[in-house]
Amino acid sequence: MTKKAKDKKKHFPSKEEVLDYIHESDKPVGKREIARAFNIKGEDRKQLKDLLGELQDQGLIDRSHKRRLTRSGGLPEVTVIEVTGTDPAGELLGRPANWREEAPPPRIYLAPGRKGAPAIGRGDRVLARLRRVGEAEYDASPIRVLGGVPRQIVGVFEQADGGGGRLRPTDRRVKDELTIRAEDTQNAEDGELVLVEVKPHHKRLGRGRREARVLECLGSMDDPRAISMIAIAEHDIPTGFSDEAVAEAEKAGPVQLAKRQDLRDLPLVTIDGADARDFDDAVHAEADDDPANKGGWRILVAIADVSHYVRANGPLDRNAYTRGNSVYFPDRVVPMLPEALSNGWCSLRPEEDRGCLAAFITIGADGEIRAHRFVRGLMRSAARLTYEQVQAARDGRPDETTEPLVGSVINPLYGAFESLLKARERRGTLELDIAERKVVISEHGRVERIEPRQRLDSHRLIEEFMITANVAAAQTLEKAKQPCMYRVHDAPDPAKVESLRTVLDSLDLTLARGNVKPVNFTRILERVEGSPAAPLVNDLVLRCQSQAVYSPQNLGHFGLALERYAHFTSPIRRYADLLVHRALISGLGLGKDGLPDDQAEKFEEIGEHISQTERRAAAAERDAVDRFTAAYLRERIGASFEGRINGVTRFGLFVTLDETGADGLVPISTLPDDYYDHVEEEHCLVGRRWGRVYRLGDRVRVRLDEADPETGGIVFDLQEVLKSPAEDLGAIKPAPTPRGPGTGKRRAASRKKAGKKAQKKAGSRGPGKGAKGGAKPGKPKGKKKRA
Repeated sequence: MTKKAKDKKKHFPSKEEVLDYIHESDKPVGKREIARAFNIKGEDRKQLKDLLGELQDQGLIDRSHKRRLTRSGGLPEVTVIEVTGTDPAGELLGRPANWREEAPPPRIYLAPGRKGAPAIGRGDRVLARLRRVGEAEYDASPIRVLGGVPRQIVGVFEQADGGGGRLRPTDRRVKDELTIRAEDTQNAEDGELVLVEVKPHHKRLGRGRREARVLECLGSMDDPRAISMIAIAEHDIPTGFSDEAVAEAEKAGPVQLAKRQDLRDLPLVTIDGADARDFDDAVHAEADDDPANKGGWRILVAIADVSHYVRANGPLDRNAYTRGNSVYFPDRVVPMLPEALSNGWCSLRPEEDRGCLAAFITIGADGEIRAHRFVRGLMRSAARLTYEQVQAARDGRPDETTEPLVGSVINPLYGAFESLLKARERRGTLELDIAERKVVISEHGRVERIEPRQRLDSHRLIEEFMITANVAAAQTLEKAKQPCMYRVHDAPDPAKVESLRTVLDSLDLTLARGNVKPVNFTRILERVEGSPAAPLVNDLVLRCQSQAVYSPQNLGHFGLALERYAHFTSPIRRYADLLVHRALISGLGLGKDGLPDDQAEKFEEIGEHISQTERRAAAAERDAVDRFTAAYLRERIGASFEGRINGVTRFGLFVTLDETGADGLVPISTLPDDYYDHVEEEHCLVGRRWGRVYRLGDRVRVRLDEADPETGGIVFDLQEVLKSPAEDLGAIKPAPTPRGPGTGKRRAASRKKAGKKAQKKAGSRGPGKGAKGGAKPGKPKGKKKRA
């Protein structure tokens, strides 16, 4: 026996070595595996048993399923998880079903179930096998869906011979069709959109087949309105109002002056989109004549007095709370309040008297708030203007409506706006430039075109006026010691910031270390402004941010760089604003229809609820736009488009098209034959054998293979990588401070180093941890022939 072999045999691992081995394993390990790893045999096995017992007694490791060992606080290899939703890339997310710790639960990514298995969606409880992939992150493979409340699914009913039929789900997560017996069809017609309830799991027809019963017929799938109806039904958005709420709304009438301040002589105007039907805010500005405030402005923001009509704990209030907010689709609006209020008595129509809650705000030439007060008033809008009208008038092209308002109304508004911009720039707000797309629907309900949304100074003007009023509302409630439903936006997670920093380093963009502020992100965005890399960098910075929520606890607003912020300006469409109105009325003694004590006590619960309804609305709106976009592209199957990779996941690449903003998937199985590892921190897929790298931000050419309006699913075939993000660096503006000689060399070296780092990380994961693309690894096949 050689000396080296003899030394190996004699070596017994230390506690630290055994602990490292257990920690580094992506799943729980048994004593036998540890003994094999360290070549422990014979009598030494008892010593290993004692060592493991000691580690467990010290709380450093836990025993899980079948007495296997895992790091302390780790999850068992087999556990029950609750599906909580999806991430921005569309992957199912879950959490341990019985999590009781104070610390946040680990993130669990749920792999798609095998073909024929029951559908899995939000709210389901699933028995799954876990594999650790990060410090607080797991991949889960479903074993079976556990019993519980049957899910509701929307789909297209297809009639079968002899009665009954089947459901073709519109939800992309539901992979299999469901059977509907003749007695469960509710007389649904072939091709009709229906809402069904999935029967309990023991109700099956053969292996893996599930049954369902029709709950509601939603109309023909050929009806152009069906697309938004699918989103409404899938996200369980309430559309009808209770009889009591409708009756209460229809009893509403005009507001009397009484103790209100008369504002009808002021030329207040509303400025909204051309397709807006409810007008809940009006604005006015004039130069401040106080010599102590030279160059300052007095602005007035008047908001519809919704709290006068929607009384706390009444039928309208209960219905509004359930909705939480209005939901906007390309072809319709699901309002928070009945139309008699939202488009009637609470809408600030021109030349009609309306009750309002108004903020008088004095700002300095520097845009800072110097004073403010709130009143309950009676106003009369002088004009209903659109953003385009106002901007054209400002640019010297007034029409009949705006021409008499340019000098007295429009120019003062822009004067105050310019001062407010100075305060915004001095605060150092986060200035993201994210392209938004508008789906234009014809009078027949079909998609006419998809175009970029305009972003005019008139839009920014209204935003700054609303932000200022929202800040004044929060300050007033704090001073009056009233409860406030804050709009909070926490600082980004340091781990996300570090991940962003890694990607930016590869582009030779340096994000400040330490306590990152909004202005640090904005400086990065200013450098890439106008360059081909701008969309990528803006998207990366957006993904890094925390989600804004409603809460009675003030955490400040990171993006706006504000210490306190509340929503006050849209009570027609947001329940949070209605609460702020009531609190102002109570705190300032403006009436008896303010905030009751029992509602103030529930602010924490209410904040969580309306944050959830806001997320629900955003998801429904996004799904509807996806379906409308798929309907628009359906006629162009086989066409080629240019776009950019905007998402890299375990199961493929998401590509956003330049022309329409459509998002679609390039399945990993269609990429050139290789085994691909998902290197999450580098946002890329790396081929193990041939080293191909597909990165976030790569410009690509794709062919449209599928576009399904029923599900909103769009599938591409990757034809060619046109340009990597690093190649877009030429148009990036120089850093504000000199970097010294050799910058160009360092930039190239940085990109080269990043690429090698990604391949090294992918290679270090070992076999079995990547995602397979293509049938078998082998020689590259070269370019495929394209139709």
